[in-house]
Amino acid sequence: MAFSKNNLPTHIAIIMDGNGRWATRRGLPRNFGHKAGINALERTVLACLKYNIKFCTFFAFSTENWKRSNEEINGIFDLIRSYIQREDNIFVKNQIKLESIGNLQPFPEDLKQALSDTKEKTKNFDKLQVTLALNYGGRDDIVRAVNSLIKQGNNIITEEKLLSELDTKNMPQPDFILRTSGEMRLSNFMLFQMAYSELYFPKVLWPDFNEKHLKKAIKIYQKRNRRFGGLS
Repeated sequence: MAFSKNNLPTHIAIIMDGNGRWATRRGLPRNFGHKAGINALERTVLACLKYNIKFCTFFAFSTENWKRSNEEINGIFDLIRSYIQREDNIFVKNQIKLESIGNLQPFPEDLKQALSDTKEKTKNFDKLQVTLALNYGGRDDIVRAVNSLIKQGNNIITEEKLLSELDTKNMPQPDFILRTSGEMRLSNFMLFQMAYSELYFPKVLWPDFNEKHLKKAIKIYQKRNRRFGGLS
């Protein structure tokens, strides 16, 4: 049964969890799971485009992921770099705008350049905005925003001012946040922005996530009664 086209989430944010477990269960190195995760990301982006979702954010590399092995970190960077540098990359080919949030300063220069190049090529597209959260942490986002406001001379910081300085200032706050693999944690993702987001924790590992899972998730979202602290 198709879901309603009148009550779609504007912004879906996804914590892509389960790549390592997916690979381990198959006797493969963890980076094979990350490679399969890139394929799942592409399937999900195309499904979001099909279902007229306007914003989709993927938690691709957190501020805590630096604790992993250099081999795994470099493998993740290589995958992101090669993915967005493809001549037929999904963003240019399908007129999808690419953005990123997080502190890119510690990333390799060639990766930062690849991101910058693709952002420039896609900046005028408006069918769908895909945002990669890279070296992103919700606490770090808040701290950087507060420090920026202090530098601007603000003595009192309001909710509105803080929202205007967060990495997500140019997009709507997420309506719907999913975390795959069945783990029920937020893991420092969009902590301020998700105050009234609907949450969903499907058990499927991220590399296995596909259009069917997204469609099911949207149907679940549409059954939720979003009251934003008020009465229905």
